[in-house]
Amino acid sequence: MINKITEDALAAVSVVTDGDTVLIGGFGEAGNPTELVHALIEHGARDLTVVNNNAGNGEIGLARLLLKGRVTKLICSFPRSAHGHVFNELYKAGKIELELVPQGTLAERMRAGGAGIPAFFTPTAAGTDLAADKEVRSFDGREHVLEHAIRGDVALIKGEMGDRWGNLTYRMAARNFGPVMAMAARKTIAQVRQVAEVGAIDPEQIVTPSIFVDRVLLVPNPVSERDHLLERENA
Repeated sequence: MINKITEDALAAVSVVTDGDTVLIGGFGEAGNPTELVHALIEHGARDLTVVNNNAGNGEIGLARLLLKGRVTKLICSFPRSAHGHVFNELYKAGKIELELVPQGTLAERMRAGGAGIPAFFTPTAAGTDLAADKEVRSFDGREHVLEHAIRGDVALIKGEMGDRWGNLTYRMAARNFGPVMAMAARKTIAQVRQVAEVGAIDPEQIVTPSIFVDRVLLVPNPVSERDHLLERENA
C-alpha cells in the first residue's frame, strides 16, 4: 500500500546530500515550509545551492539555514527585505554567491525544468546587467535573453492538504512556487496542515499530483514567521 505520510521531519529530508540544489517554496511567509527547513538544518547537509523567491526573514526558516553557513549559492528574485539582515551580512562579507533572477523568469526556468525544456528566450532583463554574458537574439524586432532551465535535487514545499498517495492542494497565495518546484525536482517533500483519505480530495482540486511527491509531512500547526519577527522586535 502506498503511504507517503510521515510525522518524522528529519527522516523526510534525509534524501538531501551535501552539494545538492534545493528548491524551497514560499513567497515571504506564504507557502514557506519552515518545519522542513529547520529539519534540513538538523540533518546537517551543507554546500547547498538554494532556489527561493527571497532570501529569508529574521533568523527563522531559510534565514536560519543561511546563518548556519549551509548555503554556498542562492538563486532568487528578491534578496533584500526589511528583515533580511542575515543574507545581507553574508553577501557583503563574500560568504555567499547570489544569482539574481526576475521573478517570472525564475518560475518559468523551473517550469521548463519540470517539462523537460532545456532553455528558452524571454524579453525580460534584455538590455540590463542581468543579461550580461548571456545569448541575446531578436524576435519580431525585440531582444530576448536565453535562460536555462532549473532542475533541483530536492524540493521542499508547503501544501494545505495531502493524502497518503501524495496528492496536494494549496491555500490561496501559498500555492506560489510549490507546483513548479515539485515538477522540477528529483525528490519532493511537502509539509501539509491536513491529511485526507485517498479519494476525499476532488480530483479537480488537486494541484500537484502524487507522481511529483515523495514524502508528505503532517504539520497541523506550523510556526508563524510573522509571530517570530514580532517577538524579536518586542524582545
